[in-house]
Amino acid sequence: MPRTTLTAARIEALRPRKTTRDIRDAELRGFGVRILPTGGKRYFVQCQHCGERVWKIVGDVGSMSIEEARASAAEMIAAIRRGGETPHRPDETLFEAVAERAFHRHERVWKPGTLAVNRCYLRNQLLPHFAGRPIAAIDRQEVRRWFALLRATPVAADRSMPVLSVIMKEAEAMGLRPEGSNPCRGIRRYRRKGRERFLSDDEIRRLSERLSAHEARWPEQVALIRLLLLTGCRKSEILTLQWSDYRIGHLFLRDSKTGPRTVWLSSPARVVLDGLERRGRWVFPASQGDRPRSITWLERFWFMVRAEAELEDAHLHDLRHTMASLALRRGETVLAIGRLLGHRKPETTLKYTHIADAMLHEAAETVGAALAGD
Repeated sequence: MPRTTLTAARIEALRPRKTTRDIRDAELRGFGVRILPTGGKRYFVQCQHCGERVWKIVGDVGSMSIEEARASAAEMIAAIRRGGETPHRPDETLFEAVAERAFHRHERVWKPGTLAVNRCYLRNQLLPHFAGRPIAAIDRQEVRRWFALLRATPVAADRSMPVLSVIMKEAEAMGLRPEGSNPCRGIRRYRRKGRERFLSDDEIRRLSERLSAHEARWPEQVALIRLLLLTGCRKSEILTLQWSDYRIGHLFLRDSKTGPRTVWLSSPARVVLDGLERRGRWVFPASQGDRPRSITWLERFWFMVRAEAELEDAHLHDLRHTMASLALRRGETVLAIGRLLGHRKPETTLKYTHIADAMLHEAAETVGAALAGD
């Protein structure tokens, strides 16, 4: 890290770059100035106490002279090394202020559903613990304590940790924490048993029978569930499907979970779509207003059908898993299945490979029995 005797003229001459950078003072060890990409400049102190790195803001360059900053920094460093409290600084930004800034910046990045879910984790898991705390004072030990308190709700813990990490990265970008100080890094998530439920051939047969029995009375619900099974799409993708998305035998999804993508339709899937009445722009229009059907409308029907088919533990999303498992059992590659399902990362598709392992085990047993003369 560059080190020079800081003066008002030298600080004024420092220009922002694409990334945050720190310049250390050669006169007072542990004192320096941070230059943000936005052009903002902040005095800071950094030193060791009891084996831990302590980093605090002294103040903005525009609000105090270099002489005042160096004197305050010396006072803060001495207090840190004595193990006492450092003087309170009004610009030690609180956690909730940085969180709001981070959410504002990510409004254009996160999808509306993701934004809403992350706000729930902020409100329910993060703010009750971290609100009122200076963002620079939150260390790895405190994050570990918070994470341990959530062990009774491991899903909420695992999903709120990335939200906390985003907030800490925002604090670094704002110059409120040193670079590379994210306290979430390296904390292992809770191990949860994966839930991949696949319908067997017999279960698919039972489901198909119940769907056929209700087709005359509830044709739209039956068609939607069949499309989920035939395409492997997410329920939100089919519920919000528009007729303009269906052309030349494909679905052109404009905004799936992983962004725009093309869904290649089989002949049975095209038959289902071609058999639906076109009433406006939505494939599954609500009874009132220009909007698609709600998930509640679909789930009420699903709960009834799955009970009749004796599939009480099956979820709608399991139809997506079932499509993937069938494709794998029919010899399709993991790459092809990933493209069918719209996976962005290959490792997402690899969770289905245990089906292939079971197939190999069955094949080994069959060949072994044949060679042994059984």
